[in-house]
Parts: sequence; structure tokens; C-alpha cells
Amino acid sequence: MVFSNNDEGLINKKLPKELLLRIFSFLDIVTLCRCAQISKAWNILALDGSNWQRIDLFNFQTDVEGRVVENISKRCGGFLRKLSLRGCIGVGDSSLKTFAQNCRNIEHLNLNGCTKITDSTCYSLSRFCSKLKHIQNYCHELVSLNLQSCSRVTDDGVVQLCRGCPRLQALCLSGCGSLTDASLTALALNCPRLQILEAARCSHLTDAGFTLLARNCHDLEKMDLEECVLITDRTLTQLSIHCPKLQALSLSHCELITDDGILHLSNSPCGHERLRVLELDNCLLITDVALEHLEHCRGLERLELYDCQQVTRAGIKRMRAQLPHVRVHAYFAPVTPPTAAGGGGPRLCRCCVIL
Repeated sequence: MVFSNNDEGLINKKLPKELLLRIFSFLDIVTLCRCAQISKAWNILALDGSNWQRIDLFNFQTDVEGRVVENISKRCGGFLRKLSLRGCIGVGDSSLKTFAQNCRNIEHLNLNGCTKITDSTCYSLSRFCSKLKHIQNYCHELVSLNLQSCSRVTDDGVVQLCRGCPRLQALCLSGCGSLTDASLTALALNCPRLQILEAARCSHLTDAGFTLLARNCHDLEKMDLEECVLITDRTLTQLSIHCPKLQALSLSHCELITDDGILHLSNSPCGHERLRVLELDNCLLITDVALEHLEHCRGLERLELYDCQQVTRAGIKRMRAQLPHVRVHAYFAPVTPPTAAGGGGPRLCRCCVIL
């Protein structure tokens, strides 16, 4: 049905734009599209981005092409909060990159069955969609995903991700500060091929989660646990026992780690054969004893010790006598004497020593 100009004028007079927009906000996609065909005025109002905050194409049409998603993203822009593309097998990386650039307030995204997407889509989402909370993405071939600083990603999202991506090998969750051991449990139970985990600044993760991860993910090669402040030597013990391929480990600002944890790591198969990089910045309980243990790590290439206040120059020299090839980045800020009475000179310290 198409209205005449007189009919349209009467409707617009009786129903102002604000009221029509409010009415349209309750309509589904199909009905909105039908309303858009009534008149020019209704076309503008029906296609207003504020009416398109939640879209489920599965209930409408699944054989959509990528350009449809691009057009939707341009139409909805920052209004769109929830989108389901489940079953839309014609949608690929290029269209979803355009979507990610245009719809940066998206919170819920369902990509189940989108068989054309690759890691490129995951990169686009992690780069542009910082408010993303839930991803339903059964991409069985996905091997790498970077969600760094996606601070609104929750355990629920990670659990769904892990269940749908059993071949995942590399995952960056650094800066996803709300995550708990539930995420590590999901990784442990669903992603046995995991090789790289970056979880810096995930301060709610504990030994219990990393214990389960180590016992199930034996191929781990690189782990960034900087500022995982709740972990203790127990995590190192489990990694030492179950993860013989570990090559790089960051424990910076993990202030509960002690020399005993380093002992377990150094005496393990990964310590003897694989470990190349170890970062212990601001691990305040680490002493020269830990350096003695690390002498067993014959392949160690780089050791970070910034602000390890109980480590001494003498301890570093003794270790380097056994491991001459290792680069040690250390920070020394010894107490300096007070300035002379009446003197205005600055108090200086020696720092940033690379040995």
C-alpha cells in the first residue's frame, strides 16, 4: 500500500516524527522494511539507525552477501548493539572489517556458521570494537585471536569462544581485566593445542586456573603473565611438570613468586632444554639464589630483572660466568647519601644497567 500525499500529510500531522520513531523502535526488521516502502517520510524514519540496534538476520535471510552487512553497518553506525549473522555463509573478512569500523559500539556478535571468516576478522574486531562483550563464533579452523585491551570481554564470551574454536593455538587476553579462572578452565578443557597465551594484567587469575591449564595444554611455548598478581610458585611448579616446550615466560610484577618457584622451573625439562626468555621485573622476593638456579638453563638468552631489589651485581656476574651468552637487563637504584647541608645538588642513582 502506498499513501497519497494527502494521506501522508494527515498521518504526519496526527503522528509527529518523535512518536513514529518510538513506534518503529518496537518493530522487527521485516516490518521496518515494509514500513519503509509506505512513503518517503516513513522510509527515512524506518531506516533511522536508532531503530536498528538489534538485528538477527537468521530470522530474516541467511543467504545475504557481504555488501548487505556493509550497508547495514553504514546505516546503523554507532547505534547497533547486537547483531546475529549466524548461518550467513556469504559474509567474509572484508565485509566484517567494514562492519567493525562502522559499528564500534557493538556488544553482542554472533558469527556461528560464518565459514568464510578468518583471523583477519578477529583482528578487525579486536582493533575497532572495544565494547564487545560476547562473541559467539564457532570457527573450528581458527588458530589465533587477539583480544588485547577488550576490557568488556567477560568469562562468558571466552567460554563460548573456546567451545567453538578447539584448534586455537594463540590467544591474547592481555588487559581483559574482568576475566577469572573460568576462562582458563574453558581453555584447558577445550583448546589442548594452545601454544601462546598472553594474559598480562588479568589480575583475577589464580594458581587454580593455571594448574588446570598446565595439566591440559602441554604444547604451551609462550606465556605472558605480567601483573597476574595472585599467582605463586605453585603455578611455576605445574608449568615445570606439564609444559616441557615452554620457551618464553613473563612473570613481571608477580610479587608472590620466590626463589623456590625459579628452582622448579630451572630443574624442569623446559628449563634445561627450551627456556629462552624469562622476565622477572618487580618480583621483589627474587634473590641471587634464583640466579644460581637459572645457571641450569643452558639455553637462556634474555633475563629481565628490573627492580628486583634483592638481586645484586655480584649475583649477576656469577650467573654470567656460567651463562656468558645471556643478556641481563637489570635496574639498580641504590640509596644515595643526602646532599650536603646547604647544597642544592640533585640526588642521583645509577640505573638501567644492561649487562
